[in-house]
Amino acid sequence: MGGFPTPADTVTVAPTPGDKERVITANRQTSWAFADAFVAEDDPLRWARERARESGLRSVSPGTGAALRLLAATADAKAVAEIGTGTGVSGIHLLRGMRPDGVLTTVDVEPERQQFARQAFRAAGFTGNRARFIPGHALDVLPRLADGGYDIVFCDGDRLESLEYLAESLRLLRPGGLVCFEGVFASGRTIDSAVQPTEVLRVRELLRAVRESDELLPSLLPVGDGLLCAVRRGPSAG
Repeated sequence: MGGFPTPADTVTVAPTPGDKERVITANRQTSWAFADAFVAEDDPLRWARERARESGLRSVSPGTGAALRLLAATADAKAVAEIGTGTGVSGIHLLRGMRPDGVLTTVDVEPERQQFARQAFRAAGFTGNRARFIPGHALDVLPRLADGGYDIVFCDGDRLESLEYLAESLRLLRPGGLVCFEGVFASGRTIDSAVQPTEVLRVRELLRAVRESDELLPSLLPVGDGLLCAVRRGPSAG
């Protein structure tokens, strides 16, 4: 399997009742690691990840990137808006799933990060007209984008602004369009009963709002640090 872990790697001895939960947990962790590494990443993605590490940024996991690519391909996406360019890891995955004539509009508060992303996109073989880079604060930029003009909105920005991103996404998406939020597990803190910082409380509010919305058909994917996805429903027939 080319170095991938297999479930057999976790089997040592037959578990006693007290060990059963630990074995199940180990098997799940191994399965998740296998799934996250299932789609190999190439040199442009590895280069972008290294730039992110050097800049102290967190990139989407390979599994999350593969999921984004799959969703973009499934939606036959021509127009995608991304909140949080980073160094281009998620952007490469999205572009690889989009139509050949698709355009990624990507927003970030740090223009120097977008320069890394430009280089990464170019190394991945994308021409300059495939991406529109907009520096600035997302909540200043998003209102300038066209109503109903996007197939996907991918949100990987400030967790404190998650609910505002959701509201803007509902305006930006066409009926049948998809909104995705990365990092909703918050490294396990979202379901931790201990007192949590405000950003985690905002994520909980986001999860509740998406799940209870009549406008959205949601799913929470256990890839990376959690990928919350929801389809914007079309108008009801009658």
